[in-house]
Amino acid sequence: MKKRYFSVIVSSAALMFLYGSGRYGSSTEGPVAVSMAVASTKESSEIVTVRPAAETMSRQQLPYFVGISEGTADAKGISMNLVIIPPGGKAKPHIHRGYESAIYLLEGRVETRYGPGLQKSVINVAGDFIFIPANVPHQPINLSETEPARAIVARNDPNEQEHVFPYNPK
Repeated sequence: MKKRYFSVIVSSAALMFLYGSGRYGSSTEGPVAVSMAVASTKESSEIVTVRPAAETMSRQQLPYFVGISEGTADAKGISMNLVIIPPGGKAKPHIHRGYESAIYLLEGRVETRYGPGLQKSVINVAGDFIFIPANVPHQPINLSETEPARAIVARNDPNEQEHVFPYNPK
């Protein structure tokens, strides 16, 4: 049985960023080392913890922190990440071909334009759960010019960016 080992280091600032101060717990210590977790390439009975140390730029041109995916946890049918829409920022219009998305808006107020030509629109606020069906073109836009919007995004695609394609609304 082939096994992969994951070890991730996260700073206390990143923990505060992810969990908020006092709301969901906090860390005031320096860099935190996470113990090794084991994930096999076959069905695993081990729990994998992922604490991303740095943001990555998504294909949608938004900063995100890779959480659970095939690459980090050997997930077979799901990914889950933290996405940030900077103040006044927006994603490039895109679709997830063949995959659904479920989003929980942690902070902010976001307008999502969607559908053919991005002609429809919905506004969501912190605490909303959002479902985007597979193949629906969409573009989230942060409505605040001063505060970032933060969301947890889960998709039934273990390769979190593999099936993201640009969408031209014209």
